[in-house]
Amino acid sequence: MKEKEIVLTPEGLRRLEEELELLKSVRRREVAERIKQALAFGDISENAEYEDAKNEQAFVEGRIITLEKILRHARVIDQEEIGTEEVTIGSTVRLKDLADGAEYEYTIVGSEEADPAAHRISYESPVGRALLGRKKGDTVEVEVPAGKLRFQILEIARE
Repeated sequence: MKEKEIVLTPEGLRRLEEELELLKSVRRREVAERIKQALAFGDISENAEYEDAKNEQAFVEGRIITLEKILRHARVIDQEEIGTEEVTIGSTVRLKDLADGAEYEYTIVGSEEADPAAHRISYESPVGRALLGRKKGDTVEVEVPAGKLRFQILEIARE
């Protein structure tokens, strides 16, 4: 079965590489030291410190495996691919909500980089899908769990 291509912006690639390096060089050592200290307490059958450290070790190793897989299958968007004429992955889009006039700004990214609180939405999300390929001035309707949203695209820029 073919692995799904993972689309990253250059910034997203940098963040994931930094996280992987931190996990491998710092967190692994910290967890190993916690396990060593917990073992020094003696009987591990009822040692909460040891159990907690082992669980953290499993999390760290799992995240390392996940990040390595993501990076192995990643396709990094070239700055030249990021559109300003129409919305593409990597575009930053300023929108006006036609219901209340509020303005929003989102950067369209791959699912691994999505962080709605930081205004980074996945191109696979309902809003991201609706925006892809649209141009400045277009009105976009998006069906979301809360109902139907209508936006006008005010501006398209590179991240």
